[in-house]
Parts: sequence; structure tokens; C-alpha cells
Amino acid sequence: MENLTYTEVNSYKIPNLEIPDDGLPEEVHIGIWGQQRLEYLKKHKRALYSSLLMSGKLRAHLHEIDVAAFERRELIIKQMMKAQNVTEHLKAENPMLWIGKVNNIRNCADGIIRNELIYA
Repeated sequence: MENLTYTEVNSYKIPNLEIPDDGLPEEVHIGIWGQQRLEYLKKHKRALYSSLLMSGKLRAHLHEIDVAAFERRELIIKQMMKAQNVTEHLKAENPMLWIGKVNNIRNCADGIIRNELIYA
């Protein structure tokens, strides 16, 4: 067990606690998927959120989810566009139909990402 140091404030001894360094550089950006995961953890998985926060692993976890979600989303979109024959030819031939299909595919991919990674 570690030896704790204390600071005395108004006759109370308060432990000097510090969150361990997560090892990520400060400039590492947590994107939209990491932010959504953070909100989900705060609202629905409080114990996991607290555990990750106190162990100094929260930012690393959010960054990992963010990167995985981004890569998975790109893969899903490519696969769905190929399966639904959404091509550059369709884009040139009928741009409005192409936009509608691409938006639908993106929304489906976002839903899959939320179910597989964010709310898991």
C-alpha cells in the first residue's frame, strides 16, 4: 500500500490524491465518437466511468473508441455503397438520388457504430 500524504485544512486532514498520467499527449483530440461515449458512460455506466477516471485511463479509452469508430464507419460506408451500387456514375447521372442514398448509408453506419461501440 502506498503511503499517502495529507494536507491539513481547518483541522481536517485531506489526502493528497492525484490521477495517474494516461500517457496521451495533451494535443490528442477526442472526436465526436469519443464525446458520445463519454456522455454515455457518465449517464448510464457511472461505475465504469469512475473507474476509468480514477485510474487515469479515461482519455485513452475515449481515444481508442474514437479511432475504432471512425475506421469502422468508413469501412461500413464503403461496403454499403458497393452493395447498393452507389457509384460515381450514379453521382454524375442523378446527383439527387446519389445524395439521398449516401445520406441514408451514412445514417445507417452511424446507428451501427452507436450500437456496436458507443453503447456497448
